[in-house]
Amino acid sequence: MRRRTAVSAVVVGAVFLLVSAAALYAAAVDRDGARRPATAAAQIDPLTASIEAAQQRLQEVPGDYATWAQLGSAYVEQARVTADPTYYDKADGALRQSLALRPEGNDAALTGQGALANARHDFAAAADLAGRALAINSYSATAWGVLVDARTQLGDYAGATEALQRMLELKPGLASFTRASYDAELHGDLAAARAALEQALETARDGAGEAFCRTYLGALAFSTGDLDEAAGQYTAGLDVAPADPALLLGRARVLAARGEVEAAVRDFRTVVNAQPLPEHLVEFGAYLESQGRAEEAEAQFALVDTVQALFAASGASDDLTTALFAADHGDPAAALAAAEAEFGRRQNIDSHDALAWALHAAGRDAEALPHAQQATALGGAGALFRYHRGVIEAALGQVDQARATLAGALAANPYFSPLHAPRAEALLESLGGRP
Repeated sequence: MRRRTAVSAVVVGAVFLLVSAAALYAAAVDRDGARRPATAAAQIDPLTASIEAAQQRLQEVPGDYATWAQLGSAYVEQARVTADPTYYDKADGALRQSLALRPEGNDAALTGQGALANARHDFAAAADLAGRALAINSYSATAWGVLVDARTQLGDYAGATEALQRMLELKPGLASFTRASYDAELHGDLAAARAALEQALETARDGAGEAFCRTYLGALAFSTGDLDEAAGQYTAGLDVAPADPALLLGRARVLAARGEVEAAVRDFRTVVNAQPLPEHLVEFGAYLESQGRAEEAEAQFALVDTVQALFAASGASDDLTTALFAADHGDPAAALAAAEAEFGRRQNIDSHDALAWALHAAGRDAEALPHAQQATALGGAGALFRYHRGVIEAALGQVDQARATLAGALAANPYFSPLHAPRAEALLESLGGRP
């Protein structure tokens, strides 16, 4: 299953910001085309062009609150693209300036602040800000999207689906279809998830939009163990966006599953160089560890704390990654502290899974099991969540249930983790094999 969190997909609803960026870019060409050489315009990506256009507009008209709001939203998207958390502070400043210029009736700035709050993992604040924006303009599909994301991360899945339906009614398109795909995947309807992504792909109007859709079509295929389909989607995406880190990460996973070690390492290394996010560093390190390359793995792991500190300094947190990493690497106290902090912010399937795994690492399997059950209760539980549950069941002596759960994890995706998939196979065999 795709994991969409504040740091791994800095704006959970990144697509709507791509649309905003494209609109700003079009405006930039209309306003500034006579002054900017055509070759220069061709060399700059639309998001950067949108930011430059907004900055130029604000030099000319500093009181333009709408452009301040657009600039703030574009900065949030730039944080996702670059993995540079300093853009959070820039976004915050631009959005605050928009609200200072127009304190009342400024739904665009409130929506941008909601997206920023989602990016920083403050999902309760994001839901509140989206609600305030919708009280001003109930027809804003963008604000409904921010609310969908916040409710999903808070574990209010029924509320997220309700908000999604309103968004789809108002604006069926790339942003709403990709959210519809994730909603369907969460509930275990993979056919609907794929259909929604294919609809999104049909509406993609630029390379960035197509790359985004191909990334998640590939991830959906990989989550079911379909390596050929996943590879095809990643290849198609890389044809239009050759350096896209999300697509390269997907391809690295496929290469790793196929045993193409050096090619996988090259792609993983490219990803962490372009986007040194904590979960990317951990995943690359785990792959190196699975190949017996402990020293190289430690070099990746050593960077995690530094990167997380940079995000924390800009108001973002990623206790989920910390909890899982610490639980996997012999630090149950740190795992439990991080998992409890994350669970305090939101009670969704991701935080239930992290808390279950941290409790298991601390030897508290009886407490862990209810959380593992909650993590797998929605219908679309991925193989990793099932593996965690199966390990906990085995530790509690629930052999038959553990065998069924572990077999289900491996049936769902035998390549779900270079470290844990072999462990799942070994544990299953030790319990008597597949039921």
